[in-house]
Amino acid sequence: MQGVILAAGKGSRLHPITLNRSKAMLPILGKPIVERVMELLAANGVHDFILVVSPEDRDITRYFVRESTLETEVRFVYQTERLGMAKALECAAPLISDDFVLSACDNLVTANDVGRLMASWYTEPRPNALLTLMPVSRERVSSTGIVALDGPWITRIVEKPTPEAAPSNISSLPLYVFSPRILDYLPEISPSPRGEYELQDAIQMLINREGRVGGVTVERRLTLTNAADLLALNREYLMHGDGRSQLEPHTIGPGTQLITPLYIERGTLIGAGCVIGPNVYIERDCRIGNRVTLRDAVLLRDACVPHGATIINQVIA
Repeated sequence: MQGVILAAGKGSRLHPITLNRSKAMLPILGKPIVERVMELLAANGVHDFILVVSPEDRDITRYFVRESTLETEVRFVYQTERLGMAKALECAAPLISDDFVLSACDNLVTANDVGRLMASWYTEPRPNALLTLMPVSRERVSSTGIVALDGPWITRIVEKPTPEAAPSNISSLPLYVFSPRILDYLPEISPSPRGEYELQDAIQMLINREGRVGGVTVERRLTLTNAADLLALNREYLMHGDGRSQLEPHTIGPGTQLITPLYIERGTLIGAGCVIGPNVYIERDCRIGNRVTLRDAVLLRDACVPHGATIINQVIA
């Protein structure tokens, strides 16, 4: 089974953090979030990846050519215009030759949930598509795709309905399993009122014409839309992920306390009398002055923190 990862988004809601790098390349304990997504699929047997990226994002291609330790094949296709998920998938279509998992670059569930999704693909009667589902509050239905169910099968999917028009409170997350058959429907999609080509339209065509579109429900997922999410993701991996505490600062001043869980990359200079941690991730080559307090924080590469600063629940770029 192949893996297709959509990673061409700009991450506008993460500005100014994403002024100098894409959302896909924002770090979760030393690895880009796109690689964290790929790790979950690789843990379940996916080793052939197609990444849909922006031609402007040279960081992501360089990273997977030179730095990533993921033992998979990675090929790139370029999306020159951001016109929705269906257009992004259409860019990848020439390289898709098998059943495939499709994921956004910023959608993290558990490896076990990915395993359940992929195992369901091989159950009888065989589905024509599988969606990842999660209940949401009524207040959130207008920000996601919402499905209607008839037993195990999805009968309708609506992109960002009003609360009054929503057929349920069950959302469809950007994690799917498809056969190449879904690609045949992409050319039939018309732009939505917001000018994008919605993948949900292709899924609805598949439901109407072939049926057997199912879902696997998850209780929780992590995503990245703003700075608070970047804090939460790094905290989650510090406390529960495979990222054990790493301490590789270049220098640490006298009297400085380091409180785990903590992850400090190489090249960072830390002054005297600081209290660093818990729940702090410091990317490479940061500069931290004297008498600094850092707690529940993320410092991105080359960040500078002045003497005497207190940084709590913040991302510093």
